Amino acid sequence: MKNTKILCFLFLTTMIGCQTPAPKVPQPPIIDRELFFDNPEIAGGQLSPDGKFISFIKPYKGTMNVWVKKLDEDFKAAKPITADTLRPIRSYFWSRDGKYILYVQDKGGDENFNIYAVNPKEAPAQGSDIPVNRDLTKLKGVRVYIYAVPKTDPDAIYIGLNDRDKAWHDLYKLKLSTGERTLIRQNSATDRITGWIFDWNDQLRLASRANTDGSNDILRVDDKELVKIYTTSVFEEANPIAFHKDNKLVYMTTNKGDSIDLSRLILFDPATMKEEVVEADPLKKVDIGNVFISEVTKEIVCTSYEDERNRFYWRDKSYEEDYNRIKKELPNTEIYLSSLTTDENFWLLSASADTDPGSTYLYDRLNKKLTFQYRPRPNIPIKDLAEMKSISYKSSDGLQIPAYLTLPKGLEPKNLPVVVFPHGGPWGRDSWGYNTYAQFLANRGYAVLSPNFRASTGYGKKFLNAGNNQWGEKMQDDITWGVKYLISEGIADSTKIGIMGGSYGGYAVLAGLAFTPNVYACGVSIVGPSNLITLLNSIPPYWEAGRKIFHVRMGDPTNPEGKAQLERQSPLNSATKIKAPLMVVQGANDPRVNKAESDQIVIALRDRGFPVEYIVAPDEGHGFARPVNNMAMLASAEKFLAKHLGGRFQESMKPEVAKRLGEITVDVKTVTLVAPAKK
Repeated sequence: MKNTKILCFLFLTTMIGCQTPAPKVPQPPIIDRELFFDNPEIAGGQLSPDGKFISFIKPYKGTMNVWVKKLDEDFKAAKPITADTLRPIRSYFWSRDGKYILYVQDKGGDENFNIYAVNPKEAPAQGSDIPVNRDLTKLKGVRVYIYAVPKTDPDAIYIGLNDRDKAWHDLYKLKLSTGERTLIRQNSATDRITGWIFDWNDQLRLASRANTDGSNDILRVDDKELVKIYTTSVFEEANPIAFHKDNKLVYMTTNKGDSIDLSRLILFDPATMKEEVVEADPLKKVDIGNVFISEVTKEIVCTSYEDERNRFYWRDKSYEEDYNRIKKELPNTEIYLSSLTTDENFWLLSASADTDPGSTYLYDRLNKKLTFQYRPRPNIPIKDLAEMKSISYKSSDGLQIPAYLTLPKGLEPKNLPVVVFPHGGPWGRDSWGYNTYAQFLANRGYAVLSPNFRASTGYGKKFLNAGNNQWGEKMQDDITWGVKYLISEGIADSTKIGIMGGSYGGYAVLAGLAFTPNVYACGVSIVGPSNLITLLNSIPPYWEAGRKIFHVRMGDPTNPEGKAQLERQSPLNSATKIKAPLMVVQGANDPRVNKAESDQIVIALRDRGFPVEYIVAPDEGHGFARPVNNMAMLASAEKFLAKHLGGRFQESMKPEVAKRLGEITVDVKTVTLVAPAKK
């Protein structure tokens, strides 16, 4: 070692230089896909309003259900209060008085949600370990919306029901103890109401309306009429957040105005229609994100902006001091507040990072004490996870595209196989942090590109609107040029580029293989539309308010020019150009992307003698919710990717998963097209 140091010193003094090569980090072992995608051990923690209980979601008979325990009890003492064995419960909330836990649930992924209530303190039903779960709406083929949870009447919530008209939701007050419904406002194709806003006294004050031309109005609810007070064009947005503490003015985020690009926070007077700007991004880079308003003080606590990472701007100094104290105890993590008690003295928060799926903690504000509660996925080997980095590159027209890149650990970032994973929406975005798919694929040896292509949200109105009418064209260029960037940087092996995604990401897979057939070696399309005309003709009835926006942002199939554009942008019509292997995944009950979308592309490839793999789950909708279905699909997908890109894959699977894979794998020879009814 001494000789090595002397030699290094001599080389440095003669400007030749000397570096001791860093020890090579071996590629980590394959992480079982069950650890990534199976049910978490515990998730979704929430505090009861009085802070005496904590609820959470945990498997019960193999399916995620709600459990409850006293705050000071061990988690092993918790008891299940729901027992749905067919569909996992993904979200729930406490009633204002803590008497009930409420959740919505559909059947088979059709997104026709009913709302259920359960009293966690109630004795179990006879012959059962579970209290009675009451279906408060008891409707078939109806989708429930929850508009408000009033503090002044904790035995009630305000909901929307489309039982009278499938396209429009009427406003009801629902009594939790009995299920009694009281009609407050009827809605119709003339009214076109899309939402209702209540003030701090739970009085109905504002409504939102979608106009037939795609513009939107905010309406003041007067005694005898609804008065238009604020209008945004089809290319603008405005969203009321909450009323000011004076209960007269209202906080709104908006990007209204030809000279306005980034969404900002304003304070608006519904009576005089005057407004003042409260805040916009100090760095002038992104839209305003979340606005957290205390229900105790009715003041803004903080605002956040999602750039490459989240940025917080604090207005409440006591909250900021607590947040900074927590950050010192949990460094290098993103902290999210998930639940508070009514007095806001207890917080339930999660802390996670790109290489950490997270932990949940209880924070006692009065005693300044942070206490660990649980890890959703405690068995994931964090040391083997891969870092996610922010990158950007120019697209075909010079537009700068923000993206995230996850490089496999233990491999030199050179000539790697790549999986591009475009997000769904497309009006959404990818974020920095723990990404299950990115970690799963990186562990298999792939570099993973997550591009925020034009039409992604959060980057301003211009970036969003740059995606108008650009499905399969400039939006696809943004993905293709990301591949070119990785190749030019020497990161990607140009012969081993795969693409995988769901919903719009599934469309991008089909478009990538059809429109740029020389770029990709394979693709996995999950619930992706193949024909934009049939997609738009089969959207759910309750999306009627957004139909014009779809036509403006995607293309209008009701006029010749728009129809020709959509036909050109439909991968189905270029299926003869596809030459890379394709796997298609579909839920049979999907109300958004009808099964016919997948059937069409499968039939087109089959009929030209081109191999295509097809998985259809009869008990799923827009994406797979049941772990056994998801695990079967992923086992098949990772083997498919390994075959065509050369990455690793896990050969083993549980017997029930192998059985399910056999059940949902479709013999493409048997696929016939049943056109969906126009809705």
